[in-house]
Amino acid sequence: MSFIPSTGKLPPELAQHPGYARVFRPGHLTFGFIAPLESYPDSPGPTLENHAEMAIKVDEAGFSAIWLRDVPFFDPNFGDVGQVLDPLAYAGYLAAVTRRIAIGTAGIVLPLRDPLIVAKQAATVDQLLGGRFLLGLATGDRPVEYPAFGADFENRAERFRDALAIMRAATEQTWPVHDSRFYGRLGGNLELLPKPAATRLPSIVIGHAGQTLDWTAQHTDGILSYIADPRRIPAIIEQWHAACGPDTFKPYGYGTLFDLDPDPNLPVQPGRVLRAGRNALREYWLRQQEQGVSHVALHFKPQRRPASEVIDELGEYLLPLFPSLATGAPL
Repeated sequence: MSFIPSTGKLPPELAQHPGYARVFRPGHLTFGFIAPLESYPDSPGPTLENHAEMAIKVDEAGFSAIWLRDVPFFDPNFGDVGQVLDPLAYAGYLAAVTRRIAIGTAGIVLPLRDPLIVAKQAATVDQLLGGRFLLGLATGDRPVEYPAFGADFENRAERFRDALAIMRAATEQTWPVHDSRFYGRLGGNLELLPKPAATRLPSIVIGHAGQTLDWTAQHTDGILSYIADPRRIPAIIEQWHAACGPDTFKPYGYGTLFDLDPDPNLPVQPGRVLRAGRNALREYWLRQQEQGVSHVALHFKPQRRPASEVIDELGEYLLPLFPSLATGAPL
């Protein structure tokens, strides 16, 4: 399958969005971090030492985004509890200590939450961030969590679609009217406040959430996926651009476990962890930028060096090649 780059453009309401336009733009790759901003290769969870200072560090260095995971319980079979703190509560905290960096969720497990409460929380966080919030949504990858919430794992994809529809009605309509299948009814006599800081709240699918590319392209603002085999990226992106259509750009990015090697010339190593030296990563990411990758989110869990040291090296040698995108002042 030959690769055909997207020629589409950002919708006007997203082209000036402080969070979305900082991270996503046609023909340009940015990178950010999946919280926690800490190396913890031998533990299921981080210490969260200096977590605020680390957020300030990546913000001031000019990175594009911090992504917060939704992990309500510790599952010993999975072995990772993310940043431990609830993502939406933590996003509100990060609004107070950062100035420019986008804060996203990667992603809220929507079938396990009430969508109208998520809409209220997300709009609140977006207001606190001045429009720097990106709402990443998922169905989750831990079936063991579903019984704890009394939720059906088998219909999670259907409930995801239903939940997103009622959230968009509540956040984008004035005195919304909407009937949902699995959730409630909005009859035009209630108004959800606050509304998002911008015209609407960008929604990003994390993974695939059980949806087809066509549905995701029609109903959301992009994908942040997981890439097991980088050789498949051109074919995946071609399929994604075909689903989006020739006139509209919607980003395709991915998150990855990451380990920056001290040897700057170490080639990219095979395996589920992106492990390489900075010179190999420079060529690797320049090639992926040409292929149409819009964003890479780096997860420090397997990192063997101190995270602060790795951030400094990335900031000095790689960030100038993949700068975050300039936007207007926060709304």
